[in-house]
Amino acid sequence: MMLDHALSALDALFEPTRLLALFGGMIVGMIFGMLPGLGGVAAVSILLPFIYYLDAYSGLAMLLGAVSVVYTSDTITSVLLGAPGSPASAPTAIEGHALAKQGQAARALGVGFLASMVGGLVGSLVLLFAIPVAGPIVLMLSTPELFMFALVGLFFASSMIGKDLAKGLAAACLGLLLGVVGPAQAAADFRFTFGQVYLLDGFSLTIVALGLFGVAEVISMLATGGGISQSRIEVASWRDGFHDFWRNRWLVLRASLIGVLGGFVPAVGASASTWVAYGHAIRSTKDRSKFGKGEIRGIAASEGANNATVISDLVPTLLFSVPGGPAAAIFLGALFSFGYYPGPRMITQSPDLMFLIVWSVALTSVVGALICFAITPALARLTRIPFAIIAAPLVLIMVVGAYQSTSTIGDIFMLFALGGLGWLMKHGGWPRAPALVGFVLSGPMEQYFWLTNQIHGWSWLMRPGVLVIGSIIVIPLLLSAYRWYRARHQSEDAVKDDVPPPPVETSTSSVGVALVLAVIVAVMFVYAVWEMQSFNPVSRLMPALAIVPGLPLALWLVFRGVREYQNDFANDGAELWILLTLIVYAIAVWAIGLSLPTIALIAWMLLGRAKMRLWTGVIYGAIVFAIVWILFDLLRGDAPSGALISLF
Repeated sequence: MMLDHALSALDALFEPTRLLALFGGMIVGMIFGMLPGLGGVAAVSILLPFIYYLDAYSGLAMLLGAVSVVYTSDTITSVLLGAPGSPASAPTAIEGHALAKQGQAARALGVGFLASMVGGLVGSLVLLFAIPVAGPIVLMLSTPELFMFALVGLFFASSMIGKDLAKGLAAACLGLLLGVVGPAQAAADFRFTFGQVYLLDGFSLTIVALGLFGVAEVISMLATGGGISQSRIEVASWRDGFHDFWRNRWLVLRASLIGVLGGFVPAVGASASTWVAYGHAIRSTKDRSKFGKGEIRGIAASEGANNATVISDLVPTLLFSVPGGPAAAIFLGALFSFGYYPGPRMITQSPDLMFLIVWSVALTSVVGALICFAITPALARLTRIPFAIIAAPLVLIMVVGAYQSTSTIGDIFMLFALGGLGWLMKHGGWPRAPALVGFVLSGPMEQYFWLTNQIHGWSWLMRPGVLVIGSIIVIPLLLSAYRWYRARHQSEDAVKDDVPPPPVETSTSSVGVALVLAVIVAVMFVYAVWEMQSFNPVSRLMPALAIVPGLPLALWLVFRGVREYQNDFANDGAELWILLTLIVYAIAVWAIGLSLPTIALIAWMLLGRAKMRLWTGVIYGAIVFAIVWILFDLLRGDAPSGALISLF
């Protein structure tokens, strides 16, 4: 019987109109996955008006085609530009971009595409067999376990990048603090809005991700000059990429299963499970020195997990009408509009639809990866083009993507303000990924934390599931403390025996920038403590969860920074001027509208930074300017008109 339904769904999907809808959605998903700041939510949002002209199967196939390949194609942006399309792609951006700078972009992209394909196939396979048994598993997880699962993901993000755990944990607390700006989850409070209407809804995920990663990377690469990679990239053979994938095939499979389990947890999945998979890759590797500097195993684990999570996000969506993420929420709305009502009985009431979902995801995972392989040779060559030429359209696409959040000038200001914060974090040695993951998880963590305390009080800390999940954090910390204690005593013994201690790897981060950032973050936490006194007691829970560990960590980093301070801030002068130029651009857009400041920015980047010839720069700049306006038209938004212009 099951085979009959599977063949029936496959036959229905291969009807020409439906197949065309599926691949049409896939192409849109791939394009928007490659554009920083747009991604899967923008892709399915743009497709949504068109699906109602189609039958139910065609319309849903179109949405599934877009959702299934976003994490495959955003590997391109993560590797080549260092700007993750989503928090779950941050490990790929960290490891893949480092490899791209070493001239190994094609190798990183090849492993990423193959791992994404396997993740999609594993996710679709599990979706087929897991739905009948996933319901009881999901129901076994109460709010305390869900909260601890999110906490584990945040801890892994904080501890897996960089050697300074204090900076990683402080960055995570900073992300949590940014995440609580705006309306409280469980009370009628608006937190840390400073009386600004723009902040009443909090910060946009798109703006935070683009600011911390995208803008910061653009600044650095513009200041450095040249291309993304300083060496020639060979793309004639895929041998290295396939060899690396095959060598790590079991890691990809394990990471995909971790991603599947993470997808079962509503609103948490991809961000937490990807970092758990990334942490598993680190802990299962004997030589960990390459992680953070271009380790292919990090890409294999990250891409296998995030693609599998996207598909398994549909499990809570189909079983309980609880979407696993924004794209799944849009898919849920489409199901309702076509007359399908998700629930535990859906697999028996609409078996053909369930198999249609499985076939659509599996087919687009394979075809999407093949298309990415086909276009990779051309895309890899972009790493040798002077980055200033790529920077002009890239920055403006980021501006368009950020502006779609609320369609106010505050979006652009916040993009470059967070870009400044990302620049400080990058040069101060603070990992940015924990801040982004903390921001994403702050909402579900607050909801689960509040419900847990309302239902269980503090007795939830002794629940077996909480203790088991919490051990994932406690045991590594105890082991790290033991290693530190042992290393300290060994160094003391070496001094007594007149044996020189082992060399310590020097940090490339600026001590001056690190001190400035630590002072800024400490001031933010001190102000948050004062401001928090006016909140409803329920509204204080999540800010307190960020402040209680965050403030002591920030003060410790200030103390340590003062002790280590050297006057090396001038080394980052060129990048500081680029950051100030982008901030001036945001002010000019606010004052006189988008057109003239954008033309000036394009001219500065192409003629000033890229040193293009006048007429070549004019033609290329005109094309970039036209694309920006086309994007505004496609996204059905109005460009900023200018506050001063509107007065006349």
